[in-house]
Amino acid sequence: MNSIRNIKKFTTLSRLVTCLRNDLDSGANNFSLIYAYNGTGKTRLSMEFKEKGKIRRRGNNPTISRDTLYFNAFTEDLFRWDNDLASDTNRKLNLNSDSRFFSGFQELALEEKIYVHLKKYADFDFRIDYQNWAVSFSRIESVKDRGQTEPTTQIVDDIKVSRGEENLFIWCVFLAICELAIDQQEAYDWVKYIYIDDPISSLDENNVIALASDLAKLLRTCEDKIKVVISTHHGLFFNIMNNELKKHKHKCYFLYKNKHTNEYQLQSTGDTPFFYHVAMLKELKDASDANPCRLYTYHFNILRSIMEKTASFFGFEDFSSCVSGIENEALFSRALNLLSHGKYSVYEPQAMGLDNQQLFKNILDAFLQRYPFQLPNIGEVVQPTTSISPQTDTPQEIQT
Repeated sequence: MNSIRNIKKFTTLSRLVTCLRNDLDSGANNFSLIYAYNGTGKTRLSMEFKEKGKIRRRGNNPTISRDTLYFNAFTEDLFRWDNDLASDTNRKLNLNSDSRFFSGFQELALEEKIYVHLKKYADFDFRIDYQNWAVSFSRIESVKDRGQTEPTTQIVDDIKVSRGEENLFIWCVFLAICELAIDQQEAYDWVKYIYIDDPISSLDENNVIALASDLAKLLRTCEDKIKVVISTHHGLFFNIMNNELKKHKHKCYFLYKNKHTNEYQLQSTGDTPFFYHVAMLKELKDASDANPCRLYTYHFNILRSIMEKTASFFGFEDFSSCVSGIENEALFSRALNLLSHGKYSVYEPQAMGLDNQQLFKNILDAFLQRYPFQLPNIGEVVQPTTSISPQTDTPQEIQT
């Protein structure tokens, strides 16, 4: 069975941005989720989106107005470490105070908002020095001196946090600013769009889940106020955002660049199992095959979601059709029903027990045997050229 999908082609990122903005402005959706591999041009796309919203007014008092609050690699570059190489004691994170990104920091008590988010992910504290526009970090540590029977706690100041912790702090700063924009505080009342590009660099899988769930919760409060675009190469993050926003007006896209024509090609995935699901299956397979095993209870949620999209693609009424007729069909269907109904274990993800690990592996292997998606090797690109036929269970050429 051949599948025909509409693919929009753009010779420039500028034209692609115009399409995305028109779609958001039309009211067709409030959230655009874009999955794309690294090297496609996601960061350049976010900057082009930001530039498209600038209006330059010339004359005696030239001004530039803008409409997009963005998070990407350029945002992270607004924070720069000073490791105090001379004495190695007064370490701090410098802020680029010239950026409009930091408007309203001091006046709007941003520290309180930042800390509310940060305490969910990390165990360190921070202090902002507005005179020098620098952030210092501290952590409470346990110390046991010689002769003491019980350890005591002390605050260690001016610590160097890890790269992952640094990224979490920067992300929490951005979330706090998003809150101000959603509340239409004067310093950020110019924000009409929020563009987020890959906020999960240097984060482990557990923090990715927490971050995605918290972000979706915040974004749901801005629906119809501010339009949002999110681009990512991370399958787990994309899948969670898609699930969290499924009851709201949103569209999912796969973006890739044709190496032969240099065209950007944007494909709406709708409710069909598209290429981010292939990436998700790859992550599930890697977690399943790892030694030691890296399976968590939320992986049942992800596997069921992929099966539901696959069933929808083939016109089946229920995801259980994906395991219909195979050995242990009843057990697999019942297990997915029971073990995927819980919410994501956001803050305390639970590792699967040995029995559930084996059960998960059996279900995943049976699914992949019936629907032999070609899972890429690490770093290998999945090209949008195949689908699976329910009649033959073999790859078929997609006619575009």
